[in-house]
Parts: sequence; structure tokens; C-alpha cells
Amino acid sequence: MKIPSSSAWSLSQMGQFLAGQVIPIRLAVFDVDYPLICSVWFIWDPEVEELLCASHEGSYLVSKLQKNNRIGFEVAPETPPYKGVRGKAKVSLVREGVADVLPRLIDRYLADRNDSLAKWLLSRVDEEYLLRIKPEWVTSWDYSARMKDE
Repeated sequence: MKIPSSSAWSLSQMGQFLAGQVIPIRLAVFDVDYPLICSVWFIWDPEVEELLCASHEGSYLVSKLQKNNRIGFEVAPETPPYKGVRGKAKVSLVREGVADVLPRLIDRYLADRNDSLAKWLLSRVDEEYLLRIKPEWVTSWDYSARMKDE
């Protein structure tokens, strides 16, 4: 994975940031004639240096990734101080492992598997794909020092 020297953080620091963010990741995928941004829940897996997401087999996102697995991505809160991680990656769509990752995503973002949305998502786990996002180029920015008052 390439990390430019201008990156604010090391890969380890980026991993810590990603692990601590409970906001969706923004994925830029190729659409017909313009890029399309899709926001999905994610988990950072430091052991394999991948971002893990899940999406339904009938989703527009999955249909686009089946045609072109190259994406851009960004994880950044919308509130100051502005900081985040962005990159370029390739996505593998697989069924194996989604039954383990989907409950982890629900625990991370909903915190209650008895929630009606959680139950609905888990009821169709056999129709989900695991998105294994393998960054090829990644960078970060952190404007905390110049935004101390924010």
C-alpha cells in the first residue's frame, strides 16, 4: 500500500483513527457517466489492512462493483477539527465471512441486535455480500493544530 510523504499519519495511526470512527465510509464508484458516492458502515481489519462492509446482493452499489471493482473512499467526520483518511482501493465481493461481519457492523452502528433494523438485516444475511476493501493508496489529513478553537 502506498502512503505519500504528505500524509499526516502513519498507517498505524490511520488504523487507530478508522477503528475509532463510528460514521459511514463514503465510497466513490463508477456509474454510467459520473462517479457515484455511496455511504456504508465499515470496520477496519488491521490484521489484513482492509476495510470491511456489507451490502445486499440486489443493491445498486453491488451491481456497480461487479462491473468495476476500483473505488475511491473517505472516512472523515463532518465537524471540526477536520481530519480523516482517504484513498484508492480494489473491492472483492465475497459471501464467505459476511455472516461474521454483519453482526459486528450492527453492534458497531446500532449497538442493539434487537433493534428492528438489526433484525431485518440479520434475517437476510444469506443475500448479503462482504465487501473486502483493500487500499492500494491511502493518505490522511489532520487540521486539529490549526483549528484549536473549533
